[in-house]
Amino acid sequence: MYAHILIAIDGSELADRALDHGLKLAKALGSEVTVLTVSEPPAMIGGAYGAYGGVGFDPLPELIEAQKKLAEAILAKGVAAGAAHGVAVKTTVVENSFPAEGIIATADATKAELIVMASHGRRGFGRLLLGSQTSNVLAQSKIPVLVTR
Repeated sequence: MYAHILIAIDGSELADRALDHGLKLAKALGSEVTVLTVSEPPAMIGGAYGAYGGVGFDPLPELIEAQKKLAEAILAKGVAAGAAHGVAVKTTVVENSFPAEGIIATADATKAELIVMASHGRRGFGRLLLGSQTSNVLAQSKIPVLVTR
């Protein structure tokens, strides 16, 4: 049914639940699994920041390095969870992308047949103003999306 499942995680408790659910489904179906995390574009605080703040320091390289280390840790958790479920996991990081865009692009590139991700539960006015990455994936995806809570 779903030969390839893409599981999007961000290190949150809700994403851990989505990972667990997606891996159980993959094991039951014998599906290939790709676990994905997306690193958003770093804040544009380099360059003139040092001169403006009176400090000769550009924090942007450190921010980028911290994002890479976080992504590695998140994906290592995905690989470990896959091993615990008896499911081989491929991993990928999409850098400098908004999550919904990175998830959709990776689903297309890997020919995934199902996206599994968590609902981040934004409610009320904030959801109307900002939207949510899950809602954006649901609206843009050409393949089924399983949203866990």
